[in-house]
Amino acid sequence: MDIISVTKENIEKEHICCAISNNKDCQVSSKKSWLNKRFEDGLVFKKCNVRGKCFIEYIPSEMAWSPINANDYMFINCFWVSGKFKGKGNANLLLKECIRDSKEKGKKGLVVLSSKKKMPFLSDPDFLKYKGFKLADTALPYFELLYLPFNSDSYKPSFKHNIKSPYIEDKGFVLFYTHQCPFTAKYVPIIEEFANNKGIQFKTVLLDTREQAQNAPSPFTSYSLFYNGKFITNEILSIKKFEKIIEQQCF
Repeated sequence: MDIISVTKENIEKEHICCAISNNKDCQVSSKKSWLNKRFEDGLVFKKCNVRGKCFIEYIPSEMAWSPINANDYMFINCFWVSGKFKGKGNANLLLKECIRDSKEKGKKGLVVLSSKKKMPFLSDPDFLKYKGFKLADTALPYFELLYLPFNSDSYKPSFKHNIKSPYIEDKGFVLFYTHQCPFTAKYVPIIEEFANNKGIQFKTVLLDTREQAQNAPSPFTSYSLFYNGKFITNEILSIKKFEKIIEQQCF
């Protein structure tokens, strides 16, 4: 399987957004706009030469949109192989390419946000640990920061102290998100409108700079929902799933 590096020069013709194929879709345009700006920060997007979920996206940790301490590491934003492309060695192929590229750039290792068990929108901890990733740090309620050191003297990365126990002062629902994940462009407005129509206290906070994301109240800056100050979920919600959370939290 050939690997394609998506760049500013070819991004308009390449399929980059999970299961989304139409370039006019708001999710595609949002993601491509976000990527175009991040290329200048050293972001790399590599995909197998297919249309589907078969890609890895990474960036120097100093430029990562995540509240971590991991200077001189490479941070994996998103690593997704699924559907008919799973179980055929494509994940190994992409990870090897990321390791090769990161070593060539003089990085100390790789770091990635994961979880105690497989969770939606987070990298699979079982696969990563099988490939040699180690536990660097944890944050409530289920986040794990995993790292793959390239050298014996590579230090252990960590979460920023303020997100070890995610909490905010605001009451009601507060959703922090970025456009790093294309699904937020579609689903954030949907549940925001739903909440407003139901008279539910709901506020969105778009993290639109790296500095804002690096100082976010939760490890997962693409999407983190809080209720009355408490972290609820990192899963990008449909209306049906949001209704279940309302029932659990409000009644």
